[in-house]
Amino acid sequence: MRYDKGHKEATRQRIVETAAARFRRDGIGGVGVADLMSEAGLTHGGFYSHFASKEELVRAAIQSAGERGRDNFRQRVAEGGLETWIRHYLRSENLHDPGRGCHVAALAGELARHPAATRAVIGKRVATFVTEIATQLPTAVPAAKRRQVATGVFGILVGSLQLARLMGDAPAAAEILEAGIASALKLAGVKPKAARA
Repeated sequence: MRYDKGHKEATRQRIVETAAARFRRDGIGGVGVADLMSEAGLTHGGFYSHFASKEELVRAAIQSAGERGRDNFRQRVAEGGLETWIRHYLRSENLHDPGRGCHVAALAGELARHPAATRAVIGKRVATFVTEIATQLPTAVPAAKRRQVATGVFGILVGSLQLARLMGDAPAAAEILEAGIASALKLAGVKPKAARA
């Protein structure tokens, strides 16, 4: 059977997007190739015409999720600045649906034990994201400190989301998210909109 031009790339992208969401939701180790392909509406045998291994798919999924995260960041910043993005990152929907939230927060612990090539991909995505945050910091943050502050802001957000997900108690999780927002805004030097009014 002959397929239209671009069919193989579109199929590959469908696998990558399905994997990115499933890995965030269930963990990389919790997702088998056969189940993943079935969810993508494909047969298990077709996997190897797109990827040499599951680890190659993991790297592609990280790259794709990182690009979506960057696009989301830019959209939120355009809507209302860095504060809007910080509040969006630590909103309760991301707490309860890791499949749609940040891939770094969902997978950092697991990815730390993956091969160096995979860790390099996530490391590059984090570095790129830190650069994006640094460009949005207030002008009062000195140029020499921007990257350090941006790294701290991202670390606060990732850690807050991970810690809140550990809590079975909804009020405790909400408290962690609010503390994360306040801490990230303070470190970034962004005065909350409510305090400006």
